[in-house]
Amino acid sequence: MMKFAWDNYKRYAWGENELRPLSRNGNDGRTFGGLRGASIVDSLDTLYIMGLGEEYQEAKEWVENNLNLNVGGEASLFEVNIRYVGGLLSAYYLTGEEVFKRKVVELGKNLLPAFNTPTGIPHGVVNLAGDSRRWSGGDLGRSSVLAEFGTLHLEFVHLSELTNDPIYTEKVKRIPHIEKHLNQLDKPRGLYPNALNPVSGNWEQHYVSIGALGDSFYEYLIKSYLMSDRTDEVAKRMYYAALEAIENNLVQRSPGGLIYVAEWRGGILDHRMGHLACFSGGMIGIGAEHGSPETRQHQLDLAANITHTCHESYRRTPTKLGPEVFRFDDGAEATAPRVNERHYILRPEVVESYMYMWRLTHDPKYREWGWEALEALEQHCRLATGFSGIIDVYGHIIQHDNLQQSFFLAETLKYLYLLFSDDDLLPLKDWVFNTEAHPLPVIPRNCSQERGHRPNWTH
Repeated sequence: MMKFAWDNYKRYAWGENELRPLSRNGNDGRTFGGLRGASIVDSLDTLYIMGLGEEYQEAKEWVENNLNLNVGGEASLFEVNIRYVGGLLSAYYLTGEEVFKRKVVELGKNLLPAFNTPTGIPHGVVNLAGDSRRWSGGDLGRSSVLAEFGTLHLEFVHLSELTNDPIYTEKVKRIPHIEKHLNQLDKPRGLYPNALNPVSGNWEQHYVSIGALGDSFYEYLIKSYLMSDRTDEVAKRMYYAALEAIENNLVQRSPGGLIYVAEWRGGILDHRMGHLACFSGGMIGIGAEHGSPETRQHQLDLAANITHTCHESYRRTPTKLGPEVFRFDDGAEATAPRVNERHYILRPEVVESYMYMWRLTHDPKYREWGWEALEALEQHCRLATGFSGIIDVYGHIIQHDNLQQSFFLAETLKYLYLLFSDDDLLPLKDWVFNTEAHPLPVIPRNCSQERGHRPNWTH
C-alpha cells in the first residue's frame, strides 16, 4: 500500500523540479507557509522503516536538493513542527544522514520568533523568514490553541539535544504546560479549556475536548515523561491529574454500554466523540503502567473500552470505516446521524490505538480489527491515482474527496505496518512517537552518550 501511495504521489503531485504544496486542508499550502514537500518529509521514516530503499533515496535526494526552508509565508507552528521538524528528526535518528540534521536545525531556528510574546506562549503562526517584527502588531491578541502550544516539547527538546543549544528546551520550558502557569489558572473542574490568550495568559473560553483543539496536549504530557526516561515528574503529575479530571467529568457510558469521552461546553456535556479523540485509547494504555499500582488495571481497561468504542464506530458503517464525528444522543450509538460528520479523510487515530493496545496486551482482536480497516481502505479508498478519503462512510455509492493526506503516509500506514510487525521494531521502551507518528528516541537519564545519539531502531 505504501509503495502504491508513494508512486502515485510522485506521478501526480511531484513536478519536474518541485512539488505542489500540500496541506491538511487541501493543496493550497497555506498551512505550511509556502514550504513544499509535506508528503515527502512526512514519508521519510515510513519508507525507511518499511525497507522501501529506492523510494527512500528519492525522498532523501529531494530533501537535499529541493527543500527550501527560507520562505516568507506564514505557517502553522503546530503543523510545521509535527510534520517537518518531527519528520526530519526521525529521519536523522533512524538513518544518521547529516542532510536531515542540517535541515531540521535550520528550520528550528526559523520557528523561534513565534515565541516572542509577553507570556512565552507561542503564536499559532510564524513567518518562516524569521522576521520577529511580525508579532509586534495587532495580531498579538489572537488565541493560542491548547493542542498547538502543548505539542512542541518532544521535538524542541530533541533540537537542543542535536545542537547542544539549550534555547529550544528553554522556549518550551517557558510554555505553561511544563511550568507553573496552567497549574495556577482556575481550571473548571480540573479541566483544560482549548484556547489561551498568549498576551494575558488567560483562558478565552470554556470548551474542553480531547479531540480537535485539545488532543495532543495530553498526549505530549505522558510522552514527555516517557521520552525523559521517566524523569519529568512535572509532566507526569499534570498528565495523571488531567486524566483524573477527564474521567470524572467527560468519560461516559452509553445506554448500550459503550464507553466514550464526551466534550464539555461551559458545563454542558456534548455527547459526541471525534475520530481525532480515538488516539486516547493508545495514550491511556501507554500511561497505565506508569501511574499508581492501584489504578493500572483500571486505566488499561479504560483504554481497551475506548478503543472498542472507536472500533464500533467503524463496524457500524457499511464501509467499515469510521466517520469524522460519532454521537451518543437522540438514539445514536457510535454513529453519525449528521451528514456533515460522515466523512473519512484517511485518519490514523483508530489504528494508532490498535497498534498500542496490541503491543500492550497481545490480544489478537486488535490485529483482526486492523486487518478489517486495511481491507476497507483497499476496497473503498484506493483509486488508480492513490488513496482518497470518502465523503460519506454510510453511503452505498462511494464518493471520494480526491485528497491523499500526508498523514496517511506518515501515520495510518505506519501504524498498520507496526501493528503486524514484531514488537522489537521500534520498541516502545526506546522510542516515543510524536503526534504525527514520527519516532523519537528516549533520552537516557544518564546521558553519557554524545548529544544527538542514535539508538538502534531494531534489535
